[in-house]
Amino acid sequence: MDLVLNVADYYVLTPYVYPSSWPEDEALRQIISLLLLTNLGAAVLYLGLGAISYFFIFDHNLMKHPHFLENQVWREIKYAMTSLPWISIPTVALFFAEVRGYSKLYDNVSDSPLGWPGLFLSMISFLLFTDMCIYWIHRFLHHKLIYKLFHKPHHLWKIPTPFASHAFHPVDGFMQGLPYHIYPFLFPLHKVLYLALYIFVNIWTISIHDGDYRVPGGLITIINGSAHHTDHHLFFDCNYGQYFTLWDRLGGSYRHPSALMGKGPHDLIRKLQAEGKLNGDRAKGQVNGQREVT
Repeated sequence: MDLVLNVADYYVLTPYVYPSSWPEDEALRQIISLLLLTNLGAAVLYLGLGAISYFFIFDHNLMKHPHFLENQVWREIKYAMTSLPWISIPTVALFFAEVRGYSKLYDNVSDSPLGWPGLFLSMISFLLFTDMCIYWIHRFLHHKLIYKLFHKPHHLWKIPTPFASHAFHPVDGFMQGLPYHIYPFLFPLHKVLYLALYIFVNIWTISIHDGDYRVPGGLITIINGSAHHTDHHLFFDCNYGQYFTLWDRLGGSYRHPSALMGKGPHDLIRKLQAEGKLNGDRAKGQVNGQREVT
């Protein structure tokens, strides 16, 4: 995060925002700057990438599904934009520790004992480590003593849009993001790669909520895509993973996507339309096989 902070200081904060007498490495200034940059960055990534996905990838026909809520898109955005500032507070504490040199982030490839192969290995280990951690954190958040307190708001969106990707309770959002921030304190990681992975994580989080259920045939049982995650929203107790299906398989929570078996949201919409049970974009009656979570 110090790379972003240095660029912001050089081009904007030092010449236009802060008095020249305030040193760039002063702790309070860094905390304030990190709060501003974290909130701005989160909003830009969420709204920008979410809008691209919503307008160019998301299948708007899904809005006819009976579980799609009235004004859902606006409600998702409002919930996310309300939660992100709260999530940023503990996140900035970790970013501040990074900036002050307490992490294992490094600047140059030569700083890695394995050189360029080390970059590739750290990328793979980052994905595997965070996928494992998020699986267990996510499953913990579904425990009956925890679920209603923190994770239930995210399950309001049973047919999610890309804007549901960040629509979490602040505690839920921070806990599921924590593995990304812990990793560089435990393992060496190049700073530029860390930023690239941070952006990738946001793209991926949006992608598994984008309603595009296509998965390359050979990867269906390996990659946790939008079809898998939509079933998590609909059926509640399956497909907790982030990128891969590995931990769901090990933990006994894997469910083959209903959308890939002719039993998904699109299939239900077509069935209700054929039966004349859709009034405009809203359904009449109950949905068979897709239970409400309370």
